[in-house]
Amino acid sequence: MANQDDSFIREVNEELRSEQVKAVWTRFGSVIIGIAILIVIGTIGKVGYEYWHETSASQSGDQFLAALTLSKENKTDEALAALNTLEKDGYGAYPVLAKMRAATLQAQKGDTAAAVQVFSDIAKDASLPQAMRDAARMRAAYLLVDTGTYEQVSAEAEQLAVPANGLRHSAREALGLAAYKAGDMAKAKTWFQQIADDSETPRNLANRAQMLLDLITASGKAS
Repeated sequence: MANQDDSFIREVNEELRSEQVKAVWTRFGSVIIGIAILIVIGTIGKVGYEYWHETSASQSGDQFLAALTLSKENKTDEALAALNTLEKDGYGAYPVLAKMRAATLQAQKGDTAAAVQVFSDIAKDASLPQAMRDAARMRAAYLLVDTGTYEQVSAEAEQLAVPANGLRHSAREALGLAAYKAGDMAKAKTWFQQIADDSETPRNLANRAQMLLDLITASGKAS
């Protein structure tokens, strides 16, 4: 008798649970289906975006390497055309990299002023990563060593010549070279000495700085 009672109770409980599930589904079924659909759409969107991201980045990378190859083969005009296309249609950081490389080719063709302007504009673009902006600023400074004044070089490089900046060694060299070219040996000596005294200066750069320090000392014009 007890077994029959237990069986009856289980059947009643199962029936109650079934009725509860039906009631919940009747009330919230459309919401549950909607949430499920959103989860599926979200997953598909995420996978699709990742595929698009990887594919777009890969295509832009291939285009950039192809442009660099054209440049190495001295096909400057073709390289510039490829870089201009990548600047307009590229993905991620490649449009800016293409712009910088195109500016370098412009400088090689003799249009240094235009190249400096491009690098300077990139350096001022707050939407770009700081490292990229600093690299552009440094490139402008080196170009200005040959074509500009010390003040112009300083406007680009001096803010990078501080102890915490990873480009300080190159910035100090550009400033020292600009001062040396301008005939300001005292200022040139100061910058080259900072390079020589910095234990983290790359060896080749430190050697160049020391050579110029020796020349300045031999000239007797630094006092």
